Amino acid sequence: MPAHIHKAEREQLDLFRALPGDLAPRDAQDLMAYPFFSLAKSKRLAPIDYRAGTIVIRVEAVPEHGMATIWDADVLIWAASQIVGARDAGLRPSRLMATTPYDILTFAGRGVSLRDYARLKAALDRLQSTTVATSIRQTVERRMHRFSWINEWKEKADVHGRPLGLELILPDWFYAAVLDDALVLTIDRAYFALTGGLERWLYRLVRKHGGRQTFGWSFDLQHLHAKSGSLSPLKHFAYDLREIVRRQRLPGYRLALEQIEDAPVRLSFAPIDAASFGPLPRSPSACASGDKL
Repeated sequence: MPAHIHKAEREQLDLFRALPGDLAPRDAQDLMAYPFFSLAKSKRLAPIDYRAGTIVIRVEAVPEHGMATIWDADVLIWAASQIVGARDAGLRPSRLMATTPYDILTFAGRGVSLRDYARLKAALDRLQSTTVATSIRQTVERRMHRFSWINEWKEKADVHGRPLGLELILPDWFYAAVLDDALVLTIDRAYFALTGGLERWLYRLVRKHGGRQTFGWSFDLQHLHAKSGSLSPLKHFAYDLREIVRRQRLPGYRLALEQIEDAPVRLSFAPIDAASFGPLPRSPSACASGDKL
């Protein structure tokens, strides 16, 4: 985007200084339900193309930085938490946010070494250079909203070159979703301790669809594979999923694999406090496509 457009946008926005303290982590439901991020730590250049009914998503990366990853999305979880926290405190949030790398890193349970700071900067570069086109929340069918996860970001310094933090501008599409109560969920802080990309993605999907429903939810594995946007073949994806079920590390939820007669294998999940020690109960709301909410 040309510099003069960035300048004009910045001049129209009030600067919001990030709140101190330990805010509850909030996540945007659209980001939890659909494939928007690479699940691999290696650089991904292959685009994500996802279609389901009227939902269309295309995510593209540039060779220099690669696609934004699910670990990079921690920055967006931090931003969503700040916006909701400010609004709930009676303050006026803004898409233009000022903070420090330290605040973002500690919020996401990261270290604060020079290496961690460098990784955060690389994440911000990927978030800015990754482009998304989607039909989600577009009022006219087949219209697409195109954006990057961060419109711009910059490091601030005083006249002596000492760091003063950083500023970033969020896109309208994301900001509007976070301001809508119905489109945001609180997530477990233990999420940040999940180390696998597939594990992180699955927790967000489970939290979005399972919520606190007594009977939980379920998906068939092929549909899960499509929703993940993963480049891994279905066979490998299924193996990795079985390992996640075996470990049972998703905070707050119990997972199980089910196969009834000749039907495809399904992943079922329910809140731990609603599950018994026997098989997960069949949910009357669990659906074949997994998108009926």
